[in-house]
Amino acid sequence: MTAAKRDDDAPASRFRLAAELRGLRELAGLSGRDLARLIDISQSQVSRIESGKSLPTLPQVREWAKAVGASPEARAWLLVTAETVRTESSPWPAALAGRPHLQDEIKEQEARTRESRCFQPSLVPGLLQTAEYARRVFEICREIVYNGEGLAAAVAGRLDRQLALYDPERRFQFLITESALRWRPGSVPAQLAQLDRIASLSTLENVSIGLIPLRVPALTYFSHGFVIFAEDEEREQDAFVTLETIHANTVVHDPEDIRLYEDRWSLLRQMAVFDEEARTFLAEIADEIRRSAP
Repeated sequence: MTAAKRDDDAPASRFRLAAELRGLRELAGLSGRDLARLIDISQSQVSRIESGKSLPTLPQVREWAKAVGASPEARAWLLVTAETVRTESSPWPAALAGRPHLQDEIKEQEARTRESRCFQPSLVPGLLQTAEYARRVFEICREIVYNGEGLAAAVAGRLDRQLALYDPERRFQFLITESALRWRPGSVPAQLAQLDRIASLSTLENVSIGLIPLRVPALTYFSHGFVIFAEDEEREQDAFVTLETIHANTVVHDPEDIRLYEDRWSLLRQMAVFDEEARTFLAEIADEIRRSAP
């Protein structure tokens, strides 16, 4: 069996699946082109699946197993493993093992595609945070404890990720609830600076920032934030969704699950205000904060 070349941030199960699929193809004496023709996919997709860059669908795994004459036991293992790796969950202690923070890994994840859509119901998204806001978020985080140097490195890493916002070839969309805008992890001046930062970034042509006021009738509900990364054929990257829970970081690859997040995004977007209306809304919130400050 030939091992697939693996990326450092991908789970071992994905590469076991990739290596097994490639090994079965080679044992059957089939070239990548032969297999692609038999299961009706492109040769490049076969290569991406065997390298672990792309995850096969369950129907593709079934057809692959049939084409290479896999045993019933091997076929069952392939299907179970393929189902398992559609959603990857990495508990924070494991994700942080040997690393002071995860900002570099998140940056690499964000670089896989040219377009992303981020929804946040509870705090300002990391790509839009000021240094002070980011520092306070890291300080009060209970899942990950940062020491002095680790805290500074995490803040610097988060700010470094934000350079991508100024790349005109990248597109970023954000939806942020009013509750997230009003959440105050630090001082009033820091919160006002954060609102001003959002208003400024909303003027970038490749950045869309929608704000969801509490006064708008709800079209859907939400329980957590998420980021949808679009498919990028040039970078040979499938679409995927990331979400952070209290105990783990999760990456969703299953197309049906991704569609659920895309549908939810569509409804949330209908509730949002944009452009000048959004900047006016930010100014109203800022004025209210100033008036209520002690």
